[in-house]
Amino acid sequence: MQDESGQKQGHRIVLGVGGGIAAYKACHVVRDLKEAGDDVRVIPTESALKFVGAATFEALSGHPVSTTVFDAVDEVQHVRLGQEADLIVIAPATADLLARLAGGRADDLLTASVLVATCPVLIVPAMHTEMWFNPATRRNVEILRGYGYTVMEPAHGRLTGKDTGPGRLPEPEQIADLARTLAAGFTVPHSWAGLNVLISAGGTQEPIDPVRFIGNRSSGRQGFALAEIAAQRGASVTLVAGDTAQLPTPPGAKVIRVRSTGEMKEAMDDRAAGADVIIMAAAVADFRPQTAAATKMKKGSESAAGLTSIEMIENPDILAGLVQSRRDGELQRATTIVGFAAETGDERTSALEYAKAKLARKGCDLLMANDVSGDAVFGKLRNRGWLLSADGTVAEVRDGTKLDVAAQILAAVDAHRTRSLPN
Repeated sequence: MQDESGQKQGHRIVLGVGGGIAAYKACHVVRDLKEAGDDVRVIPTESALKFVGAATFEALSGHPVSTTVFDAVDEVQHVRLGQEADLIVIAPATADLLARLAGGRADDLLTASVLVATCPVLIVPAMHTEMWFNPATRRNVEILRGYGYTVMEPAHGRLTGKDTGPGRLPEPEQIADLARTLAAGFTVPHSWAGLNVLISAGGTQEPIDPVRFIGNRSSGRQGFALAEIAAQRGASVTLVAGDTAQLPTPPGAKVIRVRSTGEMKEAMDDRAAGADVIIMAAAVADFRPQTAAATKMKKGSESAAGLTSIEMIENPDILAGLVQSRRDGELQRATTIVGFAAETGDERTSALEYAKAKLARKGCDLLMANDVSGDAVFGKLRNRGWLLSADGTVAEVRDGTKLDVAAQILAAVDAHRTRSLPN
């Protein structure tokens, strides 16, 4: 959509809703997209209306709701909606709906609109674990991905009844975030099946005593976004997470929780040998207290003296150690290693120049650098910066959500692997 000046004002998004218990979460997806300025038209299946009434979707979206091509026939709804949409999102998509879409059916307004559409299509399955792993469902998912649709990996968690496992609908904000990334023109091809990706995220905590620690302001959002995009590309993803402010688990990723730099190094080293891609997005502490008190240092007591002067020692350099392990043959030589540099410039040197020097010291293949001065990046929902390559090239990473930035970084990793791997 554009205003009178021709400026982009959100996107036209069709939200299809399948008939599963998770249909109620679609209401939150509508609200999230609407609050971001998108125009949302909800097309439920007949079964979906048994879980959430049409009046709810109409009130949230501001548009009438229909399930059949025989409503508003004079407008030829399925053609108009499909042609005008910038993006179609289907959440939840049941096993039956996946089968109908894979078969090219057009037996209701939603499936007919999908057949007309030339815009990106995001499908978010939700069903019991046995249905998700059923060979028929797996075949249908592969067919849909072959059509060029993005099929989001389901989350692992509580299902209906007492069941727990893969098949849970991802959180509404995760769906809305990925939808915005696709609507912005970024692609998430399912081309990394069979690859193992190891990612670190968040800050580390170095204990002073049982209560206090030395840390930093990293939220872990960028690392989690990288894990989510890598999983959507089909990779087997392990995410080693430090202090990450209770971020939701990226669908399809396995999360290992750590606290200190030492714990993160151990977790990364233990899993690095089998990785095809390693991304050190975590903001690890360079130093830690030489000793940590076994009990809380209380103000006014003799132990409080330890808080006024803390002797620090240097932490191991995880990124440099991984690069050295590859040189020593302990990792696959084809493993792509990506580092991060959160820099600030000064009167003599820019943040970018400091990042170039860091790339030279670390010896990794790619380095994502950003300028964090002025309260930028840490804890924010957006990011930007530069992607530096070992061959000396510098590419701009344009401003976007952290999922947008993750899509750009992993596209660069893909290009690097294509250039460097033998034919």
